[in-house]
Amino acid sequence: MKEYKVLKPNLGWRDRSIKLEEILNNHAKQGWVLHTVTKHEGFIQVIFERNKNR
Repeated sequence: MKEYKVLKPNLGWRDRSIKLEEILNNHAKQGWVLHTVTKHEGFIQVIFERNKNR
């Protein structure tokens, strides 16, 4: 079974790529895998997935 996590990160105006990379790396350390990144009306939504431990 999978579980999902949805984030709407506040990346600010400076160093956006670095901040996004940090978010991705930190979640990867916790076992999360990037599923989807979307942009809507100026906001970014990041969806992660991982296997749910029973």
